[in-house]
Amino acid sequence: MTANEFYVPDLCRVRAVFLLLVTSELLVLVLAIVQADRGWIDWNYFGLLSLFIQWTTLTSAALICLLRTRLARMSVPGATAIIVAIVLLDVLAFSLFADSVVHPQAGVAVWQGVAKKMLLALLIVLMVLRYFYLQHQWQQQREAEMQAHLASLQARIQPHFLFNSMNTIASLIAINPDKAEEAVLDLSELFRASLRTGDQLIPLSRELELCQRYLTIEALRLGDRLKLEWRIQAGLEQQAIPPLTLQPLVENAIYHGIQPRPEGGTVRIEAEDKGDFVYLLVQNPKPEQSPHQHDGNRMALANIKSRLQALFGEPAVLKHSHHNEVYTVTLRLPRQNASEQKIPGKGTEIRHE
Repeated sequence: MTANEFYVPDLCRVRAVFLLLVTSELLVLVLAIVQADRGWIDWNYFGLLSLFIQWTTLTSAALICLLRTRLARMSVPGATAIIVAIVLLDVLAFSLFADSVVHPQAGVAVWQGVAKKMLLALLIVLMVLRYFYLQHQWQQQREAEMQAHLASLQARIQPHFLFNSMNTIASLIAINPDKAEEAVLDLSELFRASLRTGDQLIPLSRELELCQRYLTIEALRLGDRLKLEWRIQAGLEQQAIPPLTLQPLVENAIYHGIQPRPEGGTVRIEAEDKGDFVYLLVQNPKPEQSPHQHDGNRMALANIKSRLQALFGEPAVLKHSHHNEVYTVTLRLPRQNASEQKIPGKGTEIRHE
């Protein structure tokens, strides 16, 4: 088990220490209200108990923070026992010190008070550790569900031009076998990408390469009816993007905006950097509205949006609009480099016009 997989949060972080201090102070407030004989609260008792608990909390958190790497290598029961022992020894030391100042003469009553403090500390630390453990289990389950959800969404995005592509390839075998072979390679790469569910994020250059493979196949079928415009800003090759995010948008542009039109049209693909975000844009002629096309396009956009929200959260935005007979899909991603540096596969050059 690594430190990231340890069920106790990193107590070296300011936010975790702050939450511990606030929680312990609320406990002090409750105890001071219960202890008060007159009025709502015994402020003297509140001050002394607050000082004692805050020092105990801070020193225990510091010790657990220093030992966190070693504790993460241990089993859950072993790590729990060590943490409980650290807290109890800390409480014992501060209790003896506080009683030596407040009650210089040691006696049975003093030791009974120390025993009560240690028993209370034991119950509190066990409850807190139980909460941390359940929170950790819930987080792991949530991450597992998210991984399965992302895999299902990615697998659901399948190119629906298979039969048209196979017919095109069949017609090319006799007249241009080289082009037919290239089309088969492009088609196989597309389906390989649709079945590869292990990658959460890939470089933008690989996604653009996938789009160009798809457009190469469609250009064989549509011919002069398909015109392309690329506006790809330099320096965005390593921008992180979920696989099969831009390609389905290009596929929708062909399927809904170009294919139904006898004269065809232009598909425009843009990518540019603006501050902390990267904007991707896909434009095509405004499609004729039909229930079938509307449902298919809406489902593809919903799938992509779900994947973006799961991976990036609120910073990622996907929206579409109609303006001057042009349909535009805009995708905003937070600026982030993909961990992968080398892009495998056939190198294709993005054309700039």
